[in-house]
Amino acid sequence: MTQSYRIEEGGRIDRTKSLSFTFNGESYQGYEGDTLASALLANGVHLVARSFKYHRPRGIMSAGTEEPNAMVQLRTGDRTEPNPKATQIELFNGLVATSVNCWPSVNFDVQAINGVFHRFFAAGFYYKTMFGSPWLWHNVLEPAIQRAAGWGVAPKDPDPDYYDHIHRHCDVLVVGAGPSGLQAALAAAKTGARVVIADEQQEFGGYLLNVNRTVDGKAGSDWAAEVAAELDAMDNVIVLKRTTVFGYFDHNYLIGLERRLDHTSEASSPDNVRQRVWHFRAKRVVLATGAHERPLVFADNDRPGVMLASGAQTYANRFGVLAGKKPVVFTNNDGAYEAALDMKAAGAEIVAIVDTRKNPTGAFVEQARAAGIRIMDGYGVVTTNGKKKVTGVEVMAFDGKDVSGSKISLSCDLLMVSGGWSPVVHLFSQSQGKLRYDDEKAGFVPALYAQKCASVGGANGEFGLGSCLSGGDAAGAEAAQVAGFGDGSSAGAPASEETDAGLPTAAWLIPTDSPVGRSKKKHFIDFQNDSTAADIRLAAREGFESVEHMKRYTLTGFGTDQGKTGNINGLAILSEAVGRSIPETGTTTFRPPYTPVTFGALAGRELGDLSDPVRTTSIHSWHVKNGAEFEDVGQWKRPWYFPKGGEDIHAATNRECLAVRNGVGVLDASTLGKIDIQGPDAAEFINRVYTNAWLKLGVGRCRYGVMCGEDGMIFDDGVTTRLGENHFHMTTTSGGAARVLDWLEEYHQTEWPELKVYFTSVTEQWATVSVGGPKARAVMEALAPGQDWSTENFPFMSVQDREVAGVAARVFRISFTGELGYEINVPTRYGLAMWEAVMEAGKPHGITPYGTEAMHVLRAEKGYIIAGQDTDGTITPQDAGMSWIVSPNKKDYIGKRSYTREDTSRTDRKHLVGLVTEDPKVVLDEGAQVIEDPNAPKPIPMLGHVTSSYWSAALGHSIALATCKNGFNREGDRLYAWSRGQYHAVKVTGQVFYDKEGARKDG
Repeated sequence: MTQSYRIEEGGRIDRTKSLSFTFNGESYQGYEGDTLASALLANGVHLVARSFKYHRPRGIMSAGTEEPNAMVQLRTGDRTEPNPKATQIELFNGLVATSVNCWPSVNFDVQAINGVFHRFFAAGFYYKTMFGSPWLWHNVLEPAIQRAAGWGVAPKDPDPDYYDHIHRHCDVLVVGAGPSGLQAALAAAKTGARVVIADEQQEFGGYLLNVNRTVDGKAGSDWAAEVAAELDAMDNVIVLKRTTVFGYFDHNYLIGLERRLDHTSEASSPDNVRQRVWHFRAKRVVLATGAHERPLVFADNDRPGVMLASGAQTYANRFGVLAGKKPVVFTNNDGAYEAALDMKAAGAEIVAIVDTRKNPTGAFVEQARAAGIRIMDGYGVVTTNGKKKVTGVEVMAFDGKDVSGSKISLSCDLLMVSGGWSPVVHLFSQSQGKLRYDDEKAGFVPALYAQKCASVGGANGEFGLGSCLSGGDAAGAEAAQVAGFGDGSSAGAPASEETDAGLPTAAWLIPTDSPVGRSKKKHFIDFQNDSTAADIRLAAREGFESVEHMKRYTLTGFGTDQGKTGNINGLAILSEAVGRSIPETGTTTFRPPYTPVTFGALAGRELGDLSDPVRTTSIHSWHVKNGAEFEDVGQWKRPWYFPKGGEDIHAATNRECLAVRNGVGVLDASTLGKIDIQGPDAAEFINRVYTNAWLKLGVGRCRYGVMCGEDGMIFDDGVTTRLGENHFHMTTTSGGAARVLDWLEEYHQTEWPELKVYFTSVTEQWATVSVGGPKARAVMEALAPGQDWSTENFPFMSVQDREVAGVAARVFRISFTGELGYEINVPTRYGLAMWEAVMEAGKPHGITPYGTEAMHVLRAEKGYIIAGQDTDGTITPQDAGMSWIVSPNKKDYIGKRSYTREDTSRTDRKHLVGLVTEDPKVVLDEGAQVIEDPNAPKPIPMLGHVTSSYWSAALGHSIALATCKNGFNREGDRLYAWSRGQYHAVKVTGQVFYDKEGARKDG
């Protein structure tokens, strides 16, 4: 097919570079600079999609990011991408795209039958018509809806492309490169401030690329190109084209997506990524995001060929394409007159301009009259004709609320509509800024700022070119001054023609000659989600009067559209239905992302093996060399056991445990979570997060602590040491380090910001070699001859700085095995050297490396818990037999109030107890259910479950820890555990199985 709708000359396309592409299996031609949408229109393709619910024919409605209809499936195979908008896809040679949400084709869609049954598909239809029969819903209707729902097809194979993340601090971030954004960036950059300017299009200039305006005596597009080049040449400016800033978060943190290769057929590589996610931290933000033209609401306003006036104007001026050769223009403001004039200049025959206003005046109106264009003022389009494309419209007299008189038929192939302009306030709203409704502009504009930002141009409701330039200039200079550059003044904005486009006269709903919702004709509000005016009125009648409730009931403003075109129309119709003003009704919440973002971009390089990074200690190479088997613990590769001579895990673990009990063992404990805590209020903070007392802990002393949630349940545990008056070293479980640090930061920032305390993760800065067993002291004496390692000089639960094997070390006298133990902490780079020195010093004593499995057995023999294994979010310290660690005298700590709750303080809760099997050789399954009587009627009441279970080589029988209802009062009772397919008799014991007196910790 030839490009029959291509204008012979003009536009910003390169007519010397022809491109071939395929849409729905048909081959077409376009030019470099086209979008897929402009190329399709140039080839006379207007039907490109089907609607979400009714599968009605849909065409291209706009020329930009606000497009609600023209979503396609782009590319094929493992690079296929569902739902990019044809208006944002830059054409490249070999592009392949297909329509989505239609079968077998966009021209004939079987599901269009939904339109016949439209009465059954009104808002909330699935609640009302499909829950009568649970069987029918679960087996027939729900599966059918699931198959019909959604857009596009996600690829099944791994994404072959590469993506990056980059972080950038700047003084001023300008979002949007229209006239106000360009001028703001230039004014800020000239002060020397570090400026980033980002825009979603491939060229800077915004709407100056789409209209015929002059700036500084030259074409607006030429002025924009010169300013963009000037900014690009500045060392203090980063210019980002094809970059959509899609999220605005706290503390001026914004995220943008840069599309680096999407406009080409080029394959990505690690050095040439497809997309890049930018993370910005800005001292000041200038939002120059522009405005979206909104449609008018009338019957059958969704047919292909119904297009925003600015969209048709853009296709004519920027892409050299006539979206229609005989358009009708329907408007309530002067801006559409300019679009009509541009279309006429491009060769279109304007059938008429239908204006809801009586006797409109203004420069564009007068130019239209002078050009001989028919103006039907005080009229409204009440419906469209045609099936898969508009062939005509019906017009009736309109007084702003009702229609009257007879219908007038107008033949056309394009209906250009304009209901005014809505400032793009999505990012402003995400920043937690508050909006106000402006009656003059008939839209919401920024009012109360929550962060250090400014809105300019169309985003601030300033629609005149002169005001956009001057507002941007002032905002850029002020932003730089706030960031510490310049005095707030600038050279001034360039001169421009200031043609007043006029303000709209609100016309929210143009009725037909039959009541809205009573005929097959539909007045669409949200084109992407098939939400209609009748749906909104129905929601109001059924009690969904809150704007957020209406949104969810009707889907208005949902999905990728996020209310770009339909939001204000929907709010106005809801306001009328509930009898409130638009400001009283309010607006919905605009959520990130502003436009869809690929999962690949969000993941970046964190995929495949990097999706869950493998962490290893500095001693890892020794473990590998010496045959260790590993287990994954919170991303860490930890030695599980060290088999010798064909040993299985059981034999190796038994040998390792006996070595620690009878001689000396060594454990790589580098993975232990470590948090450095400093500040004058460090002790007070720690006192509030642990259940026991910490204020009087002496310098150089260690203390075990339990951290609980607000519900009083054990959250994590570990040993914390006071290194100085205002300096503490906290340890956590290996898998809980990040979670605990987040917990501390959260409480500091949200609950106790007045406390002066600072937290730093130092887990990876220290390597820890744990030496334990009756001969541990002998090993330390060999490592550091001449030093006194006696209990009197180095007591249990203390820390000392020592030189060990010639390395400055921080040594802790603590033990997780119950044996005499020393934990040698050295900077990570010395970890392997220290480990090898310990192994050498321990040779005469038969030193044995042991892994996590032996560690678990050793600690269980002593009744030491592992948070997250022996606790499950329902265990308090008292339940775990640790009432001694809960201070009765402390004023407050996290979880204290929960211990006065009736449920938490009852005596028959599940308690952590010990279990020994009557058959000493049976090792119970962890998770095995504990019951009282296996012969009880089913379902048999469960008392608890086994949390830890091992064979104890030191004791010669199995041991287990378990939760058990009223367990503390059942010691000595005979119970049963279901394990390995049968019941096993067990006896309830205390938690400590080995060295109950605790004498072995001192050697």
